[in-house]
Amino acid sequence: MPQPFYYGGQALIEGVLIRGQHNVRMAVRRPDGGIWTGPLALSPITNGPLRRIPLIRGVIVLAESMLMGIKGLNRSAEIAMADPEDEPVPDGESPEMGKAERVTMAFSLVTALVLGVGIFFLLPLLGARSLDSYIDSSIVSNMIEGGIRLGLLIGYIWAIGHIKDIRRVFAYHGAEHMTIHAYEHGVPLVPEEIEKFSMAHPRCGTAFLLTVVLVSVLVFTMVGRPSIMMAIVSRVALVPVIAAVSYEFLRFSGAHSERPWARLLIYPGLLLQRLTTRWPDRSQIEIAVAAMNTTLVADGIIDSDPRLEVTQDGPLRTESAGDSPDADASTD
Repeated sequence: MPQPFYYGGQALIEGVLIRGQHNVRMAVRRPDGGIWTGPLALSPITNGPLRRIPLIRGVIVLAESMLMGIKGLNRSAEIAMADPEDEPVPDGESPEMGKAERVTMAFSLVTALVLGVGIFFLLPLLGARSLDSYIDSSIVSNMIEGGIRLGLLIGYIWAIGHIKDIRRVFAYHGAEHMTIHAYEHGVPLVPEEIEKFSMAHPRCGTAFLLTVVLVSVLVFTMVGRPSIMMAIVSRVALVPVIAAVSYEFLRFSGAHSERPWARLLIYPGLLLQRLTTRWPDRSQIEIAVAAMNTTLVADGIIDSDPRLEVTQDGPLRTESAGDSPDADASTD
């Protein structure tokens, strides 16, 4: 029996990205108030059979999410911050990256990985090891390391949440979660229904980061307390393992989120999402709906893309968008 597909997404600059079964689609608010929708290219590796293999798929999804996030943020910034007097980019147009852009993308990805591992894995290790003369237990040392890692994660999220532009991104994050909730519950994707759902979602990337912190404590406790050089190597080498285990945990608990034991497991992740989501306005929900609908069209789930648009009087109405974009040629 085939496993159900779980739609996911990311918040962008004035936009939302949704990852479908065979494609990625995004919707961005134009400076003139209109909505741009279009695709992002998927790699055959991240969209191939390896994505179905437990543990391996966790590493692939993490790499894809980082790459799609960087590409989506760059593309959304271009569209959302374009000169209103320029000719708007037509829907569906997403030009191939040139060599310079690919180099920049690779540099951004490597930089993000290095900074992420350095700040959230190596810095807590060095902080905990500075207390070695006072601590005899490797278990206690690893718990302190995990506590520092958790503190850095929460502190980072709390700090960026005070930046005005990031707060708008967090509102789109809430809109994305609420729209996916509505779709998964089979209700119409209209604001009146979407607004009934929570901004927190059990498969959120924020919950994934918290799971990584908790799983890392268990994994590094099994490693013990080797020399500082071996400890550094283990922190770097075991990142894919921790990511893979964390993804499987999140996927499993999210699939059983209606059961009491699963709700207990996912509650900390839902709680942390209070820092990364904000209640969206209806114009932001409109963007999330446009991203979701264009993804569903590309996946062949629906035949046309019903767009929500704001009228001069303020309320939202449903309107047909006309021709639908073709699904990507790549297969899952």
